Formats: sequence, structure tokens, C-alpha cells
Amino acid sequence: MPSHPIARAVISLSHTPLAAPSANASGRPSPTRAQHVLTDLGGKIPLILDGGACDVGVESTVVDGLSSPGVIKVLRPGGLTVEELQRVLGPGTKVLVHKRDYEDPEIEHVPTTPGMKYRHYSPTTPVVLLLRTTPPEGKKAESIHDILDELHDELSPQQEDFRVGVLAFSNSPITLACITTHYHTHRYSLGNRNEPSEAAHRLFDGLLTLDAEGVDIILVEGVEEDREGLAVMNRLRKAAGEVRYIWG
Repeated sequence: MPSHPIARAVISLSHTPLAAPSANASGRPSPTRAQHVLTDLGGKIPLILDGGACDVGVESTVVDGLSSPGVIKVLRPGGLTVEELQRVLGPGTKVLVHKRDYEDPEIEHVPTTPGMKYRHYSPTTPVVLLLRTTPPEGKKAESIHDILDELHDELSPQQEDFRVGVLAFSNSPITLACITTHYHTHRYSLGNRNEPSEAAHRLFDGLLTLDAEGVDIILVEGVEEDREGLAVMNRLRKAAGEVRYIWG
């Protein structure tokens, strides 16, 4: 049941139950503003009602409470956080997150809920997720400069004006490193690192804004996987074509 007064008015005026998908082409980032819908679906739908920017920014939390007694499985983390679920349900119920706490090959083979496909939420522009954590075995940490040089040589070796989109936190060293390169940089802030709700609110608008600006690659800074940050990283791991590890 939506909380927005315009959505509630549409339901009321229709005099019938309504069920609807998100207003985007399959696999694309979810829209958080009317302009996103117009860009993606313009000419395919007759009307767009503009109720302003989405408050949360990421889609709903999807849970399965029927599979095991005393267990709630989070199939897709979203605006309602795992911490909030656990607080309400109490210590007698386990809250397990798909891919973090358990695996389910059957549901991964035939997804039962939106957002569970391996690739999802992807803009037209390639996305690279940057993590400042210890690399797993077989991976190495690199500098931003080396990563950008490699991406340039891989994607556009003959292109002098290589444009880089940077989706990172305010005052992030990633942004600073990118603007000190000789590449043209477009920046979009994820907000305050200590407020993952800001990253959730800005994520899709950032991806779609940078995509519309015609950059050649989008670098996204990873976030801590707690509170709304868990939902952000769920989306980014599906949107990114590759994950790279950086120093610092």
C-alpha cells in the first residue's frame, strides 16, 4: 500500500484494486523521478503523473515468511532494513538475507521476485563497482589512476576525451583521485558516508543522471552493508559489470 497521496488518490478514483510494475524497462535502473520515466518510456505510455522525487530511492523489501518456522528470508533488501525487521520480530525469529546468509540455487535459477536476476538495474553505460576492502584471493588492490588507464585502453583506446562518471560520497578520496587524472570527470554525490539512507535515496538518480550525460564509464563507490547500505550494495552488485579493489 503506497504512502504517497497521489498514488492513494489514483487507487481511490479507480474504484478497483491496482497492481503495477515499476515504471522502467526490464533490467534498467528504477526511476525515482518523473524525468527518468519519460526518458525510459517516453512514447510507450500515454501519461505520467509527477508526484516528485521518491522518498526512499530503492525498491521495497521482499521477504519470504512461509519457508521455515521461525525464519524470515529476505529475498530482496530494500527501504525496510534488516535491522528494523529484526527489532520488530524479536530474538525468537531469525532474519536471513539471500546471498549473505544462505544460498538457494532453485530460486536463483528461476527468480520469483523482481530484482533477483544476476544482471539488473543497469544503465546503458558500463558500471564498475569500487571497493576499499581487502581483495579476495586472486585479486589485487589498484590505484584509481591505473584502473582508469586500463578502462580507457579497453573501452576507447583511440578516444582522447574519455569521460568518467563518478558516483561517490561527499569528500571521497575516489572523487579526488578521479579529478586529478587527465580524464574529463562528471561527479554525482552519494551524500554522507555515515548516512546510508542518503546513498539509497541518490543511487538510481545518480546512475541515470550520469548515463544521460553521456559518460563512457561510471565508477561507483561501495558502501557499508548495513541498514540501507545492504540494499544499495544489492543493487550495485547487479548493476556493475565488474568489481575492482582500490587502495585506501
